[in-house]
Amino acid sequence: MTDDTPKKAEPASAARVPRATYRLQFNQGFTFRDAADLVPYLRALGVSDLYASPYLKARPGSLHGYDITSHAELNPEIGSEAEHTRLCAALREHGMGHLLDVVPNHMGIAGGENAWWMDVLENGPGSPFARCFDIDWEPRKPELWGKVLLPILGDAYGRVLERGEIRLVHAQGRFGLEYFEHRLPVAPASTAVVLREALERLEGALGVEHPHRMELESIARALELLPGRRRTDAESVAERRRERTVTQRRLARLYRRSEPARRALDAAVAVFNGDPADPRSFDRLDALLDQQSYRLAFWRVAAEEINYRRFFDVNDLAGVRVEVPQVFQATHALVLRLVREGKVTGLRIDHPDGLFHPRDYLRDLQRETMGLEGRERFYVVVEKILTGDESLPDDWPCDGTVGYEFANRVNGLFVDGAAGERLDLLYHRCSRRRGDFPELAYEKKRLILRSALVSELTVLTTLLSRLAESNRASRDFTWGSLRDGLREVVACFPVYRTYIDATAGLVHPRDREYVEKAVQAARRRNPSTSGHVYEFIRQVLLLQWPEGLDDDAREEHARFVMKFQQLTGPVMAKGVEDTAFYVYNRLVSLNEVGGEPDRFGLSPDELHLFLAERAERWPHALSTTSTHDTKRSEDVRARIDVLSELPDLWEERVTRWAELNRALRGDEDGSPVPDPNDEYLLYQTLLGAWPLAEPDEAAHAELVARVQQYMDKATREAKLHTSWINPNETYDAGLRDFVAAILRRGENPFLDDFLELQPVVARMGMVNALAQTLVKLTAPGVPDVYQGQEIWDLSLVDPDNRRPVDYARRRELLAGLERCLRDGDRRALARGLVERWEDGRIKLYVTMTGLRLREALPEVFTGGEYLPLAASGERAAHLFAFARRGGGAQVVTAVPRLVAALTRDRGFALPDARAWRDTSLGVPPGRWRSLFTGEELRAGDEGLRAEHLFADFPVALLEEVPQDPPGG
Repeated sequence: MTDDTPKKAEPASAARVPRATYRLQFNQGFTFRDAADLVPYLRALGVSDLYASPYLKARPGSLHGYDITSHAELNPEIGSEAEHTRLCAALREHGMGHLLDVVPNHMGIAGGENAWWMDVLENGPGSPFARCFDIDWEPRKPELWGKVLLPILGDAYGRVLERGEIRLVHAQGRFGLEYFEHRLPVAPASTAVVLREALERLEGALGVEHPHRMELESIARALELLPGRRRTDAESVAERRRERTVTQRRLARLYRRSEPARRALDAAVAVFNGDPADPRSFDRLDALLDQQSYRLAFWRVAAEEINYRRFFDVNDLAGVRVEVPQVFQATHALVLRLVREGKVTGLRIDHPDGLFHPRDYLRDLQRETMGLEGRERFYVVVEKILTGDESLPDDWPCDGTVGYEFANRVNGLFVDGAAGERLDLLYHRCSRRRGDFPELAYEKKRLILRSALVSELTVLTTLLSRLAESNRASRDFTWGSLRDGLREVVACFPVYRTYIDATAGLVHPRDREYVEKAVQAARRRNPSTSGHVYEFIRQVLLLQWPEGLDDDAREEHARFVMKFQQLTGPVMAKGVEDTAFYVYNRLVSLNEVGGEPDRFGLSPDELHLFLAERAERWPHALSTTSTHDTKRSEDVRARIDVLSELPDLWEERVTRWAELNRALRGDEDGSPVPDPNDEYLLYQTLLGAWPLAEPDEAAHAELVARVQQYMDKATREAKLHTSWINPNETYDAGLRDFVAAILRRGENPFLDDFLELQPVVARMGMVNALAQTLVKLTAPGVPDVYQGQEIWDLSLVDPDNRRPVDYARRRELLAGLERCLRDGDRRALARGLVERWEDGRIKLYVTMTGLRLREALPEVFTGGEYLPLAASGERAAHLFAFARRGGGAQVVTAVPRLVAALTRDRGFALPDARAWRDTSLGVPPGRWRSLFTGEELRAGDEGLRAEHLFADFPVALLEEVPQDPPGG
């Protein structure tokens, strides 16, 4: 890094914990100005903190902001510094905080926008920014030593070169390369040959002692004397940068002043660019390219040979080494300034599992925000995916996760666990796939390690091979056996990653258990492979290293362990979330980020245990039900959950639909398009995303296009018939045609039959959606509302869930509800909302009521007690409830679950008093006021009758009415 590294930010004076957040996705279509105008609406809704997607300078046109190209600037497409200040002032004026999404793991490197990356490409290991990126400068392939592999070519290098698609360009004294939209630097020293070519062309035009000729000769000589890019000492780096600038200025001046020199230089550039009719004419350019600190390659070789750490398998996102103090400071200076100025009051850390040492990173962050002696903790949440019953490490100085585990647990409450075996059999019959999800996940992780992330495995294997070679007990392990062993251990890993501190020599018992499980599973799956290899891997990972290692050897061992931990997460994410989740379609509402599709449903007792632990350990973690990363919106999942309650009806309909649409399927080499598994996914998707109102022609066409886009993404992610890397146009086109055909308006037996079941699923799903929303708003944690989802939102995976939000409509609906509330008849309002639930006001009403109650009773919800409540009676299993208590106040949340079973005998009408029969909820005796209906209910020793709780509204939120004082 250079000497002008930004200074450290002063620590913040106080920490703020959000009461409720609202996530906004910033891009050129939604700017700081738009957000500032929205602040009064968010405040009226009851939101306490705006939760912003990344808005530092990103790749032009970025819709998400995770491809940051400069950490020192705001994204000009989103707004200026003044507009950002206006937004922060509006938040402060309304008493609101600002949670910012921070991206420490990677940067966007496409298009020549990233100055750090361009400097690395120009100067290689000698760049002051080389230490910013996680580059293996000595990879297994010697031809790549000191170089970065750039897999940006659309064809093999030789063919691209000889077609003249790579061109040398010159402007303002600088040389560069162009390949379509790509702009690449050229090492200044290597351009001396171009100037020598130009000098030859000056023969006869300018004399040997002509000043312009002598100047060009001097510039060429100066370039030839530049220190080589492998010289990384500070003096050489400074000299190289200084002389590069001087020679560029001199050449630009000469180019402007001398017509002969200008013609000679242009002619030299043209010679280097060759003639496609003469392949040998590209030899000069080929030699020039060979002198660069990068090697251009066909994009298909990236998986095997790329030598920089990426975000997953995205070539345009390069890993950043924030574990280096100077890099941390440079990448966080602007964010920390915003914190110091009070403009940002909390941070959301993206993908901490990609970091070298997540705990130390979080400690550095707390040190910079709150100071070394800070007794408070700055509000920080992490995008950490927890698997199964895994818990967040206790020693992480943060307030918890962004809430994926919360979303999955709450969703499980509305899945009927008793139907798991029945849906297993149905799925197997309809899709012709076996239902063993753990085996599928293992297979797909192995696939990823053989394809998308094979280069990362190669880097690890090379490191491990060096460790093995250094000891006589392990030197006979071949490179191939070590690679195979590592592949199996990573594929068997039970969690996203461990957090072993190899530098300090610390292994937490939890992490030891994960490593042991992975190694044991790998050995069990591969009985023919020598167990000694697995034992060697186990010992290295658990820091059981040979005695007598010197400091350098210990550092190498530690580096392997730390880098191993950076790989298991991407493999899990790509293999499970982005592959297996699109293959295993038994009940796709379970296929969510951090989800466990083989865990069919969650009992009320299990959810109570989870929420009680959350209240104890992570009371300020985010509680989310939808994010920009979820596979489908909370309302779509709530609908699909209903199918678990209707196995008979679902089996009958999906079987009929497959038969009705048989003739519409395409064909690829005798196999149907779509295949039965994709067709099974499609029907669930349609039930989940079907619009609430009858679509007109334009809306119907939009729906067809959205479903086609979703199915195209789903099947490519599944990697069975098509993929992003190897698209199968026959299958892709056949699937799009099938979607259009089955959704054809007019005479369509399938659509007629589909529209008989769809309203039932939508109606029952509505109750599920309201129930999960209310649980989110009142359970331990900080509830988060994803943009626009305060009313019904039936979005699918991105980019579908990043469509523009109609805030004018939401403002209008909120204003209408407030007018009704001023009129005072909450019961009439509640009944009217139920009757017209499709318009979305009912969800908005639940959201605003819950958020406003949190504001009115902060001691109840911020650190208040969590008390599970039991139900009794015939329908007790269909009632989930808990109380929150604090500061002398008490609130009860009660929601129905598995509602289809409650109303099956009445044609799946909305549940009313008759549905609950003799069921009661065990609330403490006393008077309770319904926040939704305004009614006052009196609980006796037996509690409250469910028929009274839900007489006028699908869910219940009760506030205890204080008792009158004696004699009052």
